[in-house]
Amino acid sequence: MCWRKRIWRVPRTSGASSELFVLGCGPIVTHIDVVALAGDGIGPEVTEAVTRVLGGVASAYRHELTVRPHDVGWSAYERHGTPLPDTTLEACVRGPAVFLGAVGDPRADGLSPEKRPEAALLQLRRELGCFANLRPAKIDEQLVGISALKPEVAVGTDLVIVRELTGGIYYGTPRGAEAGSDRTVNTLVYTEFEVERIARIAFEMAGRRRGRLTSIDKANVLEVSQLWRAVVDRVAGDYPDVSVGHMFVDRAAMELITAPTQFDVVLTSNLFGDILSDEAGAICGSLGLLASASVGGEVGLYEPVHGSAPDIAGQGIANPIGGIRSAALMLSQSFDLQSEARALEDAVTTVLAGGLRTPDLAGPNDTSVSTSAFTDAVVEAVALGGARVGAASAEVSP
Repeated sequence: MCWRKRIWRVPRTSGASSELFVLGCGPIVTHIDVVALAGDGIGPEVTEAVTRVLGGVASAYRHELTVRPHDVGWSAYERHGTPLPDTTLEACVRGPAVFLGAVGDPRADGLSPEKRPEAALLQLRRELGCFANLRPAKIDEQLVGISALKPEVAVGTDLVIVRELTGGIYYGTPRGAEAGSDRTVNTLVYTEFEVERIARIAFEMAGRRRGRLTSIDKANVLEVSQLWRAVVDRVAGDYPDVSVGHMFVDRAAMELITAPTQFDVVLTSNLFGDILSDEAGAICGSLGLLASASVGGEVGLYEPVHGSAPDIAGQGIANPIGGIRSAALMLSQSFDLQSEARALEDAVTTVLAGGLRTPDLAGPNDTSVSTSAFTDAVVEAVALGGARVGAASAEVSP
């Protein structure tokens, strides 16, 4: 029975007005409302892929999707003289979810720090109150061969790095070059409140996974890390079902490579998490496979881990998997659509199992396809999964 039409609003190009597409009929379950920041380099191509797969999810599971495009990064600087225009920031603050393709362009190298594309990302995180960054790193069975590790070491890797995102040495003051001196200073600062709130995010996640949390610090030499460890131990008392271990960051960097399957949830400060999460990308085979969610405030910020890759922009060969998996995190974290998030993850697995790869992942026995073709296959897999769900629902309906 046709209850009402579903409307899908999608951008044709970055910065363009939204257009309406009627996808079909059925009862609308949830309104998925997303601010899309395509950004620079391959960002627009990845954002287009994400928009299409979200449209596929909306169609298959009877949701309404609105995608609102805005400028960010170098493309915003060219149009507005700033990497984060007020209109973009205002739209993001209204939320409820933001997808960011990528920022960065070599033409910005000569700009002052506050004008560079990356400044937009730091400001967004701060303005949205996103103090927790979630970085899943799960190796795909079909891609074990491209891992930097031996297959017998890499197989079974399935971890999440929970990184504190708005404190630590990236934000501490004083910072910068001292006038009239040859010294330059950065300051590492954490408060008990900042450590406790990120620790609770990590403990909650560990409780929903395999129940193991590893906290990373450098407590043998850093007083800030000693505070970090003490707060984590105190918070652990509220989570008796989660086992807790501490590990120095230098050992953790080694153990991630030599025995990655021991890790479940990894809790880190800002700097340590920045480094270790990219290391985890080498385990999985490519940063292009990894998703990222920055949460903690009223609005979630979702972005693939890869950079803007201007050298391949516009060629139609960008790997959209990290972006698609970030969209799955968005469905789960911002809209509580757990089944849809799993369906999107499963769709990627199905397409990989069928042998389709973007060129960066393709081996001699794989089928190398464009960004668009890979996205088409994921959308088709989502549709097939949604059809099975619909059929099962019909069978149990009175």
